[in-house]
Amino acid sequence: MPRRHIRVTGAPEAPLRAALAALRAELGVPESFPDDVLAEAERTAKAPALPAYDATDVPFFTIDPSTSTDLDQAMHLSRQPGGYRVRYAIADVAAFVVPGGALDAEAHRRVTTLYFPDERVPLHPTLLSEGAASLLPGQTCPAVLWTLDLDADGRTRAVDVRRALVRSRAKLDYAGVQKQIDTKAAEEPVALLKEVGEARERLEAERGGISLNVPEQEVVESDHTYQLTYRAPLPAERWNAQVSLLAGLAAAELMLAHGAGVLRTLPAAPDGAVARLRRTAYALHIDWPHHVSYAALVRSLDPHRPEHAAFLQECTTLLRGAGYTVFRDGALPAITTHAAVAAPYAHCTAPLRRLADRYASEICLAATAGRTPPDWVLAGLDALPKAMADGSRRAGTVERESVSIVEAALLKDRIGDVFEGCVVEVEDRQPTHGTVQLVSPAVIGHIRGPDPLPLGEHLTVRLVEADPGTTKILFEPA
Repeated sequence: MPRRHIRVTGAPEAPLRAALAALRAELGVPESFPDDVLAEAERTAKAPALPAYDATDVPFFTIDPSTSTDLDQAMHLSRQPGGYRVRYAIADVAAFVVPGGALDAEAHRRVTTLYFPDERVPLHPTLLSEGAASLLPGQTCPAVLWTLDLDADGRTRAVDVRRALVRSRAKLDYAGVQKQIDTKAAEEPVALLKEVGEARERLEAERGGISLNVPEQEVVESDHTYQLTYRAPLPAERWNAQVSLLAGLAAAELMLAHGAGVLRTLPAAPDGAVARLRRTAYALHIDWPHHVSYAALVRSLDPHRPEHAAFLQECTTLLRGAGYTVFRDGALPAITTHAAVAAPYAHCTAPLRRLADRYASEICLAATAGRTPPDWVLAGLDALPKAMADGSRRAGTVERESVSIVEAALLKDRIGDVFEGCVVEVEDRQPTHGTVQLVSPAVIGHIRGPDPLPLGEHLTVRLVEADPGTTKILFEPA
């Protein structure tokens, strides 16, 4: 599911760079990989475990941001009698990582790739994640190959999962794919992305699921000042996400049918969280009648509009209760569904960047073959939810604090300026303290006043503090 993305273009000024570096130090983010991990990566990059099945004749392609080199997924779409065939190749990290080895131990320590506005801290050494294990064009790689047959409405009819050698033919980016599809220049494997993606979106709406088209928040440096902008996702990005979601849904079905797995679960959002989101909508002048459901509202939003973009960012707060749930020996957990997906769901498509996905691939391969998962998977399964929770918590802190640092940098030269805002949260024990959402720029900060704050009401606020070094933004009623 989406997170709040933020990116700084140009060379960040010294205070911003220093604040981000201090955040990495505070969180204990590793600066590099140990020598034994790098040595093992060099060895396995030269001699990975290769599968017998050869699928290099399938002309796979990848779709990612133009600058990405850690390519987890490659796809090929074709039309079949009465429907479609989706071939989805996922990087086979287990072909390079020996259980119990230095690489494995370091991956369990890092858990996820961390994304800062100015750099990425990878889960695996770049020799693997951006090299030998990445599904780069022209490179023959081991992969976990999903073959999903769909009917004409996009419903799954059959699933096969096996290890295979694959070779991507092209590294495509979202803008290029969108242009090809819009101008009718795309060949069938690419053109079908729209058909399949839209069919899966209709099924998502039918089951009550929600995909947040969260814009990327971009802070552009210009003439020693910052401007906050949003880049709305293209339709091609949504369609691409639906293919990934298709595999995640199929993975969960396989796990549940065979009595062992690791699911991504999310309980329904508490009423208080939805109420806070309603106040945010009010602050951003978004009409949300009480008879309109949350899902219906989200589907009505235009991420190109700044106020809608800001609201979609805040919608990610409803995903905070998501976690990993493991089960085995046929004993199914009490909660098997993900509330936003509105179905059982598993993370399985990003093993270069997320530890749990390597486990999910192994479980699905075993389920398809009718055998038990490898011993290392079963031995590590019970500890996986806590490891992923800790890693996800650190990633969330990186995301949250990075946004605060960048927003403080954005506002640091505007001390004393007045803005329109709305109080979206008031502290129970200190009703003079709370949180304010600005209308423009779309910034959230603390507010303190002499009198109790008017929850859900619009008011004029004055910026009294904005310090990237302390990640602190503070307003007061004007």
